[in-house]
Amino acid sequence: MQQDSTRRSNRERTEATRGDLLAAAKKLFVEKGYGDTSTPEIVASAGVTRGALYHHFADKRALFHAVVEEEAAAVAEEIEMATPDTLGPRDALLTGGLAFFNAMAVSGRTRLLLLDGPAILGRETMDGIDSRHGTRTLREGIAMAVRSGAMKKLPVAAVTALLSAAFDRAALAIETGASARDYLKSLEALIDGLMTEGHDPAENRPRIRGPLGG
Repeated sequence: MQQDSTRRSNRERTEATRGDLLAAAKKLFVEKGYGDTSTPEIVASAGVTRGALYHHFADKRALFHAVVEEEAAAVAEEIEMATPDTLGPRDALLTGGLAFFNAMAVSGRTRLLLLDGPAILGRETMDGIDSRHGTRTLREGIAMAVRSGAMKKLPVAAVTALLSAAFDRAALAIETGASARDYLKSLEALIDGLMTEGHDPAENRPRIRGPLGG
């Protein structure tokens, strides 16, 4: 029993140290950028030893990768929480889009996921991260819409890629002061254009609402 308790305590301390490193690194990467953030700064901010950093991460790039992955997972989780199975295909896509914009409004996420992430990790690595998180949720929503007949029978991968790019571009624009309402209206029109004729008539469709939607 004592041995089990000790193992659990060690595991908890290890997880706490990793969490402290991720939190400290995220703050510095957002404030200063990847290039201007040093590992000694991260270690000092996290309150851990240099050895602890290299126990968990091979180098600064690996730590940055983990920060980006964690943020991408958080965005996907927020989208999933906002889109219960009770929503119809069209409303799930719209609500998911709004949830994405709200999630990306968290300070630093646009920089980490859409600017520095691709620049530091490369497009292939970022595509892998996206496929496990945000793009996965979008792809699943589109696939469900096509299967149900709510969306036109278009290639799921192609529609996913196009909508994902549109969402990312919109998030970047909103980050720099563009009207979120304008992008939400455009998103609604874009998604409605992909839906099959006669499905979910416009007069019966609820308006999307939320912190950005009003």
